[in-house]
Amino acid sequence: MASKHPFLKRNGLSIALLLLMLFSLAGQFLTGWSDKNNELILNDEQQLNAWAYLQSGHFIQATFENWESEFLQMALYVLLTVKLFQVGSSESKDPDKEEEVDREPKVTPDAPSPVKKGGVWLWLYSRSLSIAFTFLFLASFALHFYGSLKNHNEEQLQDRLPTVPWNQYIGESGFWFESFQNWQSEFLSVASIVILSIWLRQKGSPESKPVDAPHSETGGG
Repeated sequence: MASKHPFLKRNGLSIALLLLMLFSLAGQFLTGWSDKNNELILNDEQQLNAWAYLQSGHFIQATFENWESEFLQMALYVLLTVKLFQVGSSESKDPDKEEEVDREPKVTPDAPSPVKKGGVWLWLYSRSLSIAFTFLFLASFALHFYGSLKNHNEEQLQDRLPTVPWNQYIGESGFWFESFQNWQSEFLSVASIVILSIWLRQKGSPESKPVDAPHSETGGG
């Protein structure tokens, strides 16, 4: 059945967010490239071209350090909202009633194929969102570690100091400082929307309760 809405209207939110991400990533690349080359100039080192900077620890670390925290935030948020509640928040299920997302899946003609297959496929599909975010977090964590180690060793070589092996660097405070400073900010941002949506509203947003909803009402309505 064809949709009555054009493609851009049906997918406007994801398109806008992806374009904003690409714009920001390009800005990060250009400013990071300039910043790194300024550092190299000060140290009388050869500057990096765009391709070399793209492969540098400086760029890889900065990129995946942030992606890692975002995917950790989403994985834990998806999992924590299964069992934990915040009365009055638009981001929480209602602790006093069973929600639609808690019911057992039904096999219908238009149900996704894993639901129709059942068994392990249904089990995996019913947890696929948290599994996907967890995988993305672990992949980003590994790439952040790789980029951070590479950047650290590049700086060691610039200072004519010995490089550090990965099994030593994994215990370095610098690497974990990079992670924790991002993790805490992500948890703060999620806590903010969970708590602020109890009392504050944004008309038209599915992340908000209706404007006239009482503060004690849980869920987006």
